[in-house]
Amino acid sequence: MANQTILTELFLSGISDLPALELPFFLLFLHIYSMTLIGNFLIILLVAIDSHLHTPMYFFLGNLAFLDMCSSSLTTPRMLFDLITNNRKISITACLTQVFFFIFMATTEILLLAVMSYDRYIAICRPLHYVQIMHWKTCIQLAAGVWALSLVYSLAHILITLRLTFCDLNIVQSFFCDLSKLFQISCTDVFINLLFIFLLGGLFGLVLLLMTFIPYITVFLTVMKIKEKEKRFKAFSTCSSHLTVVFIFYGTIVFNYFRPTTGYHFAADRVVSVCYTTITPLINPLIYSLRNNELKTALKRIYKIIFFSK
Repeated sequence: MANQTILTELFLSGISDLPALELPFFLLFLHIYSMTLIGNFLIILLVAIDSHLHTPMYFFLGNLAFLDMCSSSLTTPRMLFDLITNNRKISITACLTQVFFFIFMATTEILLLAVMSYDRYIAICRPLHYVQIMHWKTCIQLAAGVWALSLVYSLAHILITLRLTFCDLNIVQSFFCDLSKLFQISCTDVFINLLFIFLLGGLFGLVLLLMTFIPYITVFLTVMKIKEKEKRFKAFSTCSSHLTVVFIFYGTIVFNYFRPTTGYHFAADRVVSVCYTTITPLINPLIYSLRNNELKTALKRIYKIIFFSK
């Protein structure tokens, strides 16, 4: 360790090793990023200005849309910069800052999905008490609690990550600073970090996973008892949209961080990383809007007001 030089800069491996693909990838991800910002901003705008959407479900959906805009902006602009300039150098400080915000946003999304499942549980299983339970004060407290708890959890992770040093290996095998990739090149023993992640992160994740899926199981059993076909379809449609987002988010995270290391391939790892950092923020608004008649109706109302009002 005495003869090793402590590095202050790292290099990102990027999204592709083939120079011929850099421009096509740049144009592709620029389009995806633009559509992500437009789609999520449109949901926030509709929720904010349409009084018909001033309900707890759409309040939390607006939070999710804002979060997706932020999470996409955390990784995609840097990826685009690297593709167009081929400058993949990043300072340790900037890298750890990106790690902090990545953990913060991922944790916020996990907590937010759990809160949204609780909201659907109350709306479908206890409809007579929904207004009393999910009033605006409660919604604001839940949202504030989600962001605050995510901040504390992320700070705990980044504080223990600050102990890492980097000596010989300086290439992060990803297009962004992923914590697991930093562990691979650190010259500091990462046992304490891994233990912290598996004990705190594993317990935290398991509890939130149960808090997310158990309400949906109860909702499913309740919906099956609804005799009116139209009401049953509406409940299934809303919950299936939420569940689709949950499965995509958890599926990509679990596959990326908990799959066996045997047969590991960087190309497959990049594809999965692109899915949960770039594709998921894009498809979330599509999933909610395509299967949600209230959002479609609100969009039509706003369109008529803007283009056909005198």
